[in-house]
Amino acid sequence: MASSLESLREKYAAAGQEHVFTFYDNLSADEQQSLLEQLAGIDIDRVNRVWSTAMKADQDEQKKTEHAKQNPGSTADEIQPLPSSAVASLVPNAGSNESASSENAKKWQQTGTDAIKNNKVAVLLMAGGQGTRLGSSAPKGCYDIGLASHKSLFQLQGERIRKLEMLAAQGVSSSSEQSRIPWYVMTSGPTRKDTEAFFVENGYFGLNKEDVIFFNQGVLPALSNEGKIMLSTASSVSVAPDGNGGLYAAIRQSPSTAPSSRTVLQDMHARGIQYIHAYCVDNCLVKVADPVFLGYCIEKGAACGAKVVRKEDPHESVGVLAMRDGAFSVVEYSELSKEKAEQRDQETGELAYRAANIANHFYTLDFLDQVESMEAEMAFHIARKKIPTVDLSTGKAIKPDTPNGMKLELFVFDVFPFTKTLGVLEVPRQEEFSPLKNAPGSKSDNPETSRRDIYGQQKRWLQAAGADVKEGVEVEVSPLVSYNGEGLEKYKGKVFESSTQID
Repeated sequence: MASSLESLREKYAAAGQEHVFTFYDNLSADEQQSLLEQLAGIDIDRVNRVWSTAMKADQDEQKKTEHAKQNPGSTADEIQPLPSSAVASLVPNAGSNESASSENAKKWQQTGTDAIKNNKVAVLLMAGGQGTRLGSSAPKGCYDIGLASHKSLFQLQGERIRKLEMLAAQGVSSSSEQSRIPWYVMTSGPTRKDTEAFFVENGYFGLNKEDVIFFNQGVLPALSNEGKIMLSTASSVSVAPDGNGGLYAAIRQSPSTAPSSRTVLQDMHARGIQYIHAYCVDNCLVKVADPVFLGYCIEKGAACGAKVVRKEDPHESVGVLAMRDGAFSVVEYSELSKEKAEQRDQETGELAYRAANIANHFYTLDFLDQVESMEAEMAFHIARKKIPTVDLSTGKAIKPDTPNGMKLELFVFDVFPFTKTLGVLEVPRQEEFSPLKNAPGSKSDNPETSRRDIYGQQKRWLQAAGADVKEGVEVEVSPLVSYNGEGLEKYKGKVFESSTQID
């Protein structure tokens, strides 16, 4: 322990962060050991590098903003709409975008299904959040939105994966050749134990246990405005999740439940995975491993892809995919001027900046392998916060009334500027996007809207199959019965006069 202590002291002193040992000599043996373990798990040189890059980017952005205020119109060319050649659309009347004909969509679906059938597809789920805003202390994926079946978000998504495996297996004669879609579930420190227990209790939702792999999102220390690591107590460093963009470091660094504690990237390579679908847990309508999306990106030769939905109004509080300085980027709504937000496509009359980002992405494994080399150029975002800490001179707890430090985050879309072959697929909002953000009874994005949107989608499925669902009747179609409205022909002519489940 003495040599470990000496080594860590030297490392942190060289990085200008030796203050983390301020109270070390007065700690109990257990507290000393805990602090050393925490400090050993921090890449202090990376922390300093991330802080330096983030501060420079923040200062550059402030200068750019100030210049724009003093010189109106000088940044007119900085942000531009997506070129129509970069976007295909599944939305009717999509204007000048490459509108996906039924033949194209069928071709993409077959290409994606073939990739699944050949065990080339994996799914990455970002599920580190807790349901605090929903009034729940459980992981968000465990949340029951109030369907008749009381299925959780995890169960809905797990059963969609299982249904895809069954659909891809049609015509495959040998059970040894059955399609398997590994599901990599990114948790966080507070949610890991409960998430794993929930999957065990629910039998992994019918999936092979070996195909459900858990790993943890990374954390970064909270930093003072001068870039110094902040202590939460005399014996611990204040840390926070490194944003959903921490996914990229986590899949190459975090030990997982894969065999031999392989990292996620190592396990994907061992399985022969080539294509990955990544998404956030809170979208109840997400088409997990959507064959059409996979096939579109594969056919396009895209290293990276994104699903988008059309903005509902010019000033909707949502980031949009656009071009910034000639590169693909997500532009936050606060970054668009009123004029740009309201700008219309001259040919179609649609909003020029309408491609709302929904955190639904495609990657090739080759691209994910290259992300580490991009990180030196990727600036973490600064979130200034009120961070409880300790006074280094007295050891007394400090609970600040104003922001006294920062947490650094990377966003999952921060990789977009590093690809020239981003595939953008516009999909109907009512079919694919219904986020769960707020508590029951809130104005939007709540359990009631999630439940409404699932029932509404499944009513449309049944009506398309020739069934008659009476007004006010709610029919829940299990994902194990239909992934996307297929297989419901038997209900042609059936009248649903009371709410029920098709399971």
